[in-house]
Amino acid sequence: MQNEVWLRPLVWMDYRLAVLFTVIIPLILLIWAFVQKAEAIQRLLIIYWRVSSLLAISVYLLIAALPVGYISGTIARILIPIGLWFWIDLNEEIDDQFSGALKLTFNSWRWAMTVYSVLGAIASIPFLRCAFVSGASTNPFCTILREPPLLFREYFHPNSTPQFLGFLGIVGLIFYFICLGYFVLFKLGKQGRSALPQ
Repeated sequence: MQNEVWLRPLVWMDYRLAVLFTVIIPLILLIWAFVQKAEAIQRLLIIYWRVSSLLAISVYLLIAALPVGYISGTIARILIPIGLWFWIDLNEEIDDQFSGALKLTFNSWRWAMTVYSVLGAIASIPFLRCAFVSGASTNPFCTILREPPLLFREYFHPNSTPQFLGFLGIVGLIFYFICLGYFVLFKLGKQGRSALPQ
């Protein structure tokens, strides 16, 4: 019970920060980059949206109390900083070709997102046990992490069952890892750390 008292506000704060850092700011930056015709920043942000879609998938999995949602959420927080810094060609192009408010704001967000993701991955480690404990869907410690996704469901999917939303999450997860597997097994060896095909 004491764990719930201090843990619940932290979980809700994390979800609020997630909305700010993973949705609102990168969406503004993407629109800004299109207006400024900053192609390297556009490409990196599009890669970011592809990688970070695992966070959204995790929300749907947690709505349905599917244990894999605890794991996928942690994996997403690890993959996001990798996706933001992995590409040598985009990093060099951004450093060499851009200056001004967009570059400063983008790089500030990228560093903040990296710190937030790393701290979030560390903080989510205790919740990984929820993926392997029987009855996690009713365990008070594990259900705290599901409260914000359930509120999301109330706002955006009030007429959909958790089972249906969980099914969408599973389909999304399968598609995500097929794409990730294809990239790692086939494209990474050819492209290396270049975002553009060689």
